[in-house]
Amino acid sequence: MMLSFFDQFASPTYMGIPLIAVAIALPWTLYPTPTSRWLNNRVLTLQGWFINRFTQQLLLPLNVGGHKWAVLFTSLMVFLITINMLGLLPYTFTPTTQLSLNMGIAVPLWLATVIIGMRNQPTAALGHLLPEGTPVPLIPVFIIIETISLFIRPLALGVRLTANLTAGHLLIQLIATAAFVLLPIMPTVAILTATVLFLLTLLEVAVAMIQAYVFVLLLSLYLQENV
Repeated sequence: MMLSFFDQFASPTYMGIPLIAVAIALPWTLYPTPTSRWLNNRVLTLQGWFINRFTQQLLLPLNVGGHKWAVLFTSLMVFLITINMLGLLPYTFTPTTQLSLNMGIAVPLWLATVIIGMRNQPTAALGHLLPEGTPVPLIPVFIIIETISLFIRPLALGVRLTANLTAGHLLIQLIATAAFVLLPIMPTVAILTATVLFLLTLLEVAVAMIQAYVFVLLLSLYLQENV
């Protein structure tokens, strides 16, 4: 029984071909295409308003050099939100519950921010490894600790997104199973359990959006240190 709870996180295959690529590419077909007309429909207006507000909020602490990442960050934010939200539908697969996918997104972007810092301002980038005013005997220890914390950043990005979505999906399945089992035995308790399930689903919708925002926000903070 416990093994079946984790089957939802297995990458689906068809004739031996992994379908995770289809799950990743499908969200891009759901976005409305902007038109050249002066008057757009409500969906396009709402989409444009959301993207503008998010871009302004995200790039507010960055200088002009960091604004080049606006398109990348905004696209990543919309992409992660869409994948996470679609994963809450029944009989669907959530690619962001796979640590390999999240690390594949986090590591290159984190490495790009580090390379930019080393190229543009190497002194300031290396200065983050040693806080100002550190006693001389503690300098090697601080350098080692800060270096480890630097390389843990992409791992923390990927694990945070994976763990939050995986825990939410498991909790939803456990409570749904409990409600289904209790329905013929104790209908009142089953109704209460179903109510908890509904509230938990609303919470997971919020978590799906917040985790996508936190993922991109942390990347922007890493970029802020290096531009």
